[in-house]
Amino acid sequence: MGDRSLLHQFLDHSATRWPERIAIEEPDHGSITYRELAGLADRMRDRLREMGLGPGDRVAIGMRKSIDAVAAIFGVLKAGAAYVPLDPGAPAARNDYILKDCSVKAVVGERNVATPLAVERDRCEAAPDDLAYILYTSGSTGRPKGVMLSHRNATSFIDWCSATFHPDESDRFSSHAPFHFDLSILDIFVSIKHGATLVLIGEEAAKEPGRLAPLISERRITVWYSTPSILSLLVHYGKLPRHDYSSLRLVLFAGEVFPVKHLRALKEMVPAPRYFNLYGPTETNVCTYYEIPAEIPADRAEPFPIGRACSHCRLMVVNGEEREVAAGAEGELCVGGPGVMQGYWNLPEQTEQVFLLDRSGQRWYKTGDIVVKGVDGNHLFVGRRDRMVKRRGYRIELGEIEAALYLNPAVQEAAAVALPDEDQGVRIKAFLTCREGKRPSLIELKRFCVEHLPSYMAPDLFSFQDVFPRTSTNKIDYQRLKDLD
Repeated sequence: MGDRSLLHQFLDHSATRWPERIAIEEPDHGSITYRELAGLADRMRDRLREMGLGPGDRVAIGMRKSIDAVAAIFGVLKAGAAYVPLDPGAPAARNDYILKDCSVKAVVGERNVATPLAVERDRCEAAPDDLAYILYTSGSTGRPKGVMLSHRNATSFIDWCSATFHPDESDRFSSHAPFHFDLSILDIFVSIKHGATLVLIGEEAAKEPGRLAPLISERRITVWYSTPSILSLLVHYGKLPRHDYSSLRLVLFAGEVFPVKHLRALKEMVPAPRYFNLYGPTETNVCTYYEIPAEIPADRAEPFPIGRACSHCRLMVVNGEEREVAAGAEGELCVGGPGVMQGYWNLPEQTEQVFLLDRSGQRWYKTGDIVVKGVDGNHLFVGRRDRMVKRRGYRIELGEIEAALYLNPAVQEAAAVALPDEDQGVRIKAFLTCREGKRPSLIELKRFCVEHLPSYMAPDLFSFQDVFPRTSTNKIDYQRLKDLD
């Protein structure tokens, strides 16, 4: 099978084994074979090497999602450098900060290399622990921070996907996530590793359920991966029963909690695939997984667990003194193993703060997520450490308020935020989107909260929205919701 300890070796292997198979489809823009994709990547590699780039250097990818963008990613990796994907829709100041922060040596834009370049092809191969890519996430300081992932970090995850989901060359993977979002790592590299076809979904179609629902059917997607928010939109607006999803064998979701009532509705409309809840921050990619049962009881309201550790990860739940807690107790989830990031780019103090060293010298990433480890080995997500607030002496997880609001049949989406208040210390404001024509009155909402929440958890304020603001990775943008206040 050949050595595939480096990400770009997946492409070389598939181009040798399946040269004429379609590697990537870009709806309305054509397709490319594995042989052609490898050729484009080699040309990019040669161009970068001619410029003097090699291991440790950073190359920004400032392109819309396209065949050329995928070729550029593999070209950067083949040159031994690390790619830094930019969000084309982000404010210019943010991308400018990223370019300066990680001192990129080159930026790949939309223009293609016109002709093959005759350069000396000395081996400039990366090593497994060399940097493969940097993904920038929101930082607590208000500036994005770069998460550094090596080839070993990524390939350990890709290999776990291979063993768990059994992909092969007949699969057709969705590429829904933007390339600056960590969900894209599964999309691109698992697909390419197994000689499958990657179907690129552009930014506009990605957020329009009326276009997305038929695309999944017409393109015969077999493996779907996205955030729950997108799947919920498909449930409500995609008119799923009109389409044929017989090709779909896996539905994977990650990035946020999937409200059970929306998940149940999706499974009723599209019952054949296996459904998996995948969990993990950008710093570890996926580190736990849980397969959703075939039948979801009608009276179930609480979300499903995030599950047990992936085989390439180790998990530990610790208390405030960073000591491991017993099964059934609540604590912060820490992750160890080869999938854990190297650190944050140019932020040594923040890197040190998020790692825990145990007595044996093992390094654990502190996720900031509060969980309960069940006696069966499955972990239940309780909430974010930074989304817990104190009110009237009680500790409140804002996600628990959202889960209760989702029980209201009129509510389509719910988001709770904490706002500072001079008299009460904190006020809780609930933002809601509702099903068309079913907006409840304020009195009805307050009565509903009395029936489903302790009095100290009931929201003080309610705000109805047509749609929620979202981040570039399709998650609810809580900061922008706060700014609406």
